[in-house]
Amino acid sequence: MVRASAVEGVSGEAKGEIVIVEEWNGSSSTKLSKTATITASPSLSIQRSGSRFDHVWRRVLQAFVPEGFPSSVTSDYVPFQVWDSLQGLSTYIRTMLSTQALLSAIGVGEKSATVIGATFQWFLRDLTGMLGGILFTFYQGSNLDSNAKMWRLVADLMNDLGMLMDLVSPLFPSAFVLVVCLGSLSRSFTGVASGATRAALTQHFALENNAADISAKEGSQETLATMTGMALGMLLARITIGHPLAIWFSFLSLTLFHMYANYRAVRCLVLTSLNMQRSSILLQHFMETGQALSPEQVSRMEHILPKWTTFWSSKNVKLLHKQVHLGVRVSSLDHQEMTELLRSAGSHRKAKYLLVERKTSISILMHKNSTSSDVLQSFIHALVMEKLMEENTSVHLESQSWMDKHYKDFLQKLSLSGWKTERLLSHSIIWKANWICGPSDDKVD
Repeated sequence: MVRASAVEGVSGEAKGEIVIVEEWNGSSSTKLSKTATITASPSLSIQRSGSRFDHVWRRVLQAFVPEGFPSSVTSDYVPFQVWDSLQGLSTYIRTMLSTQALLSAIGVGEKSATVIGATFQWFLRDLTGMLGGILFTFYQGSNLDSNAKMWRLVADLMNDLGMLMDLVSPLFPSAFVLVVCLGSLSRSFTGVASGATRAALTQHFALENNAADISAKEGSQETLATMTGMALGMLLARITIGHPLAIWFSFLSLTLFHMYANYRAVRCLVLTSLNMQRSSILLQHFMETGQALSPEQVSRMEHILPKWTTFWSSKNVKLLHKQVHLGVRVSSLDHQEMTELLRSAGSHRKAKYLLVERKTSISILMHKNSTSSDVLQSFIHALVMEKLMEENTSVHLESQSWMDKHYKDFLQKLSLSGWKTERLLSHSIIWKANWICGPSDDKVD
């Protein structure tokens, strides 16, 4: 964006006027730099500001950073993109090594290899990946938004596993098709999870409704990383050809760096949306201190690795959300729990959710007319019950009393701390219920 301003000065009718026009360059009103000053007094003169190199550099930079940068994106955008570009670079270098091994196993360069045989093997590999992507979307598609950090890590871990399969495929010629199909299946998970989480993160970075611009510039950054990685990968493949130990050492070293860079990239993220884990951390701290943690504080406490790596979790944070089951099916309750549910429905006729205390957890039944705010309230209520169960109190009465007294104050403090309290990011709630209370002789259709 170029802006011009005019300044008019009058020094008397005999001497005439002095007109000055300033040229400014920048995509944001807070990020402008003066590039030229044009003066008419009385002859025309142009004085340029800054060097031509600075102007060219700004033009090149505009192809890789969003318009209005850095004010148009969140503060965690730069560190995330730096680590993300580094992990992408290592991926493209390793891709050259794994592709070289895969083509060698298919038979490229061998007289005994047939075109139809290689084509069929490649077709099976791609077909497996396509089917795997569909199945992964079916089972986990609705869960990617609520756990964007974890699935971002899992996606790249599965990509590492897929490339490892390609690299080892020449070692198992009798099971070659099976190995490469497993590798393709692993990478198909990567494609779905990485694409979905990237969309969620782009929305997070966009401060000025500029998600499309951020996505486009991210594409430019990835293209640059791809070209650099391909060049380095071809060089590395050329150097290590015929040296298996060098290939494996390079591949494993780059894989370790890739995993580290991914972890650092995800750790940089400071998300302001409420998911189950962040809600649990916030509620526990609020019940203990009466204060709300900031998004930066919670991001340092989050457990971002998959559930099976529970030994990595923080020792001083007990996550209550693991004991809460949202949107359970009514018919999954046993007889005693069903009796408790009916009693609760009779006393909470207008409620949009019901809570059932089970042996080691709290189950939430959502009303068929419940809204996103009802889902958030029900989950917070269940967390309160779970917290009070540790103290062996009358959880139903105490939790309801806490909600009546503190819930609105809790949400208000979260909003003031920078949290988005409109909804809870969770899996899709496909099971809901409806409770109707009336005289026993009434007929209910």
